[in-house]
Amino acid sequence: MLGAYMGWVFLSLSGNFWVALIATAIVLFVFGLLMQTAALRPLIGRDPLTTILATFGISLILQTTALWYWGPTFRKVDEAFTGHLQVFHLQFPIHRLAVGFISLALIGSLWVFMQRGRFGLWIRATTQDRQMALAMGIPVPWVYTVVFGIGTAMAAISGVMYAPILGVDPAMGVGIILRAFIIVVVGGMGNLWGSVLAAMFIGVLEAIAVIWVSPSLAVIFSFAMLIITLLFRPTGLFAPTPR
Repeated sequence: MLGAYMGWVFLSLSGNFWVALIATAIVLFVFGLLMQTAALRPLIGRDPLTTILATFGISLILQTTALWYWGPTFRKVDEAFTGHLQVFHLQFPIHRLAVGFISLALIGSLWVFMQRGRFGLWIRATTQDRQMALAMGIPVPWVYTVVFGIGTAMAAISGVMYAPILGVDPAMGVGIILRAFIIVVVGGMGNLWGSVLAAMFIGVLEAIAVIWVSPSLAVIFSFAMLIITLLFRPTGLFAPTPR
């Protein structure tokens, strides 16, 4: 939501979609660093539920602030790419295809960063054993901070790319957060490519439900898949099987 609003602001100032996209990512990366340092770093080592509740509270504050400052007015953002791609009798909006390609590029870059970069090694070490990472000299608090900043920047890019599709309003992030939670659980916690596969699976599942059942009931099938996953494979449908 905040990324979409910031993208709309920068687009209004610059008139260039790509300038707005980059500026929004940079600004919210810095915002994420500051927010994690001030509000979430003191919670490191506590019950994970505490952090979840804190981030939920921050999201409500941001949503209410956006409603107060920008109002409930629905705002339209122009697409970066106009027109459609004709494939046989099907038409695909070029902007949505661009969103898909940019998403794949971001995911691939993140994977390379995690697997090949020094900081990616620090992230994986901190995830596996925080105390051992501290003992090895890894600056764990800063790892958490930078990871949160990277996540904020990627969420900002997603918000800017998503804004031309459904527009911008203070409540636009609610449905996205719910689906993101379902995707993470179905794909497997900490499993990057599992989340990618789960996102495609949930998207296809909802699309089929929209066609054959009802658009208003499509999300029920996603929650049903979430419940089935938690009951029969709580580690995630696409998580590797432990040996």
